Amino acid sequence: MRRSQLSFLSLFIVATSLVAVTPAQMRATMETLWRGDRKASLPERCDPEPAVQVLGPASTAAPLVGATVLGDKAYVVTRGLRPAVLAEVDLLTRTVRRTVLLPTGEGAWATTVADGSVYVGVYGTPDVYRFDPKTGDLAWVARLGSASGYVWALTTAPDGIVYAATYPDGGIWELDPRDGDARRIARPVPGAQYARYVAADDTHVYASVYSPGRLVAVDRATHTVQDLSPLGDVGYGPIAVHDDRLTTTAARTLLSMRTDGTAVEVVDFPTSEALADALAVASDGTTYVTTRRSGSVWQHRPEKAELELVATPSARDEHRAIVLLDDATLFGVTGSGAVWWLDVETGSSEVVDLVDAGLTPGPERPQSIAYTAGTVVVGGHWGIEMHRLASGRRERVRVPGEPKAMLVREGLVYLAMYPSAEILVLDPATRRVRRLGEIGHGQQRPWDMAYDERTGLLVVVTAPDTGDLEGALTVVDPRTGDVDVYPGVLKDQALMAVDAVDGIAYVGGDVLGGGGVPPTRGSASIGAFDLRSRRLLWEVEPLPGQRTVQDLVVHDGLLYGVMKRDPGTWFAMHLRTRTVRQRGSLSGYGETFVHRGQVFAAVYPDRIYRLGPDLSEPMVVADDLDHEWSSNPQVAPESGEDSWHGWGLQGRDLARIRLDAWCPDRATPRASAA
Repeated sequence: MRRSQLSFLSLFIVATSLVAVTPAQMRATMETLWRGDRKASLPERCDPEPAVQVLGPASTAAPLVGATVLGDKAYVVTRGLRPAVLAEVDLLTRTVRRTVLLPTGEGAWATTVADGSVYVGVYGTPDVYRFDPKTGDLAWVARLGSASGYVWALTTAPDGIVYAATYPDGGIWELDPRDGDARRIARPVPGAQYARYVAADDTHVYASVYSPGRLVAVDRATHTVQDLSPLGDVGYGPIAVHDDRLTTTAARTLLSMRTDGTAVEVVDFPTSEALADALAVASDGTTYVTTRRSGSVWQHRPEKAELELVATPSARDEHRAIVLLDDATLFGVTGSGAVWWLDVETGSSEVVDLVDAGLTPGPERPQSIAYTAGTVVVGGHWGIEMHRLASGRRERVRVPGEPKAMLVREGLVYLAMYPSAEILVLDPATRRVRRLGEIGHGQQRPWDMAYDERTGLLVVVTAPDTGDLEGALTVVDPRTGDVDVYPGVLKDQALMAVDAVDGIAYVGGDVLGGGGVPPTRGSASIGAFDLRSRRLLWEVEPLPGQRTVQDLVVHDGLLYGVMKRDPGTWFAMHLRTRTVRQRGSLSGYGETFVHRGQVFAAVYPDRIYRLGPDLSEPMVVADDLDHEWSSNPQVAPESGEDSWHGWGLQGRDLARIRLDAWCPDRATPRASAA
């Protein structure tokens, strides 16, 4: 959701439009109005430049997902690049020695080593590949399911058999490296789509599955399933098996138990931490674990009752894998694209960015976009890319995580970060980034931001950690830095969307919450929150049965919303009466914004619509964009300028897009092959 000022022309339209009109009627009316406003005729005004101007990749990076170690080499896989890259890292020289392109998928969370080869399970298509380090050959092994899905995790049993956890079937698969035969041996939790983590010993495969959240053991011989879940229906994390003990995490705790589910020991995380993303167990039973939000490494000794901080090699980073290279050296791979070596006895570490070590970055799926004073700011994985339009320069600034939402105010760019759930401020002129505050309160995923002109307050909406339902509305005073968090504004719903007008924050919910737990409500709500009294004024379910409000914007007393489930359903609700005045379907879901008095929606797979005001049906203003966002399609309009343009994507390229609905030619050239 973004807002921009009304032009004289748009005010004239609002004042003189008494009835809904068709797109053709509006176009004819606008041609007359533009001439009356002493503007050029429509052909003169629209033809000199193409509808979409492409400037090349919006954001380039080399973030990582899967990682494993074989001998003195580590193998890592890029995230979101197309094609995905499997890179071999020499642990002795600390350089990237060679890379291999994966034919399918956009990355691979799943990696393991078996029979001297590296196995990689990709996402997008659930394919498994085998890389032979001796020959450099890459071979397709199997597809675990249908044409679309994820191989979330791979592990190797002591006898060399490989096991996989998959989505959307919630399956446990067995793969024999000797002949490549693959078969699903269990769907251990009825109705669950995510088999997320997996480990194996001589007799069983252990898996974290959701939702509902379960920790299970699958007998390798009989394929029978045993429920081990010590905390019931919660999201269980990564798994490690050592001797007769199984270690995992859940609900901000480290869990250790016998492999039959007995003798459970529970160690709480520090209150500052939300979840664990990687585990390693030493020969003496010491467990090493990395946590979000700090990105720290902790250890738990068998005789201790609490976690001990070892070090924070890559602050506020996510971790894909940690591996003990020897009794004193822990090797880690981060989501940002860095790797590190940590001396667990002294706490000293060395961090290497793999781009500096020889890994070539590529165009990624951007997270967010903003425009300010001739600079387009694009949020990516662990970085901000600034495009200086006058000079053509591109500058990258590292940030700790993914800017899921951005907002410009008085030349500064406010960033709502994942997974740290903190608010950062970027000064594009100086490239300085400072931390304004942290949301906390069990929140992890920011979705939207807005600024209220009347109160001078910034508002952010978030989804909670996995396993929780209730999101939060965060109110930030940019003048003082005060951060006030209000969890549970909408009962048992994450908050996905927000706009703020005249001291009221309007929020949209999602009954699925943070995932990993069954919803308690059947319909998503819209709520009005008073920013002065700090209380919820009212709540309404505008479209019963619709579970997720993806985005919303308020304009001229109407609230326009776009739903995610069913994708592309949209509505306009009168705020005074709280009744739905209009409803229809778009090609998909995405984000809404206001520019020059007009309401727009940028949606999947490839369009931007004008929704209103005063239209009987949505009008397509740009199409054939195929915008490849990591989150939602969005547009940053050239606010404050006499412009009908905004900045978005065509493919993965940064694009200047004409938003003028009354230009007769909407032809859109294809994106450059970058």
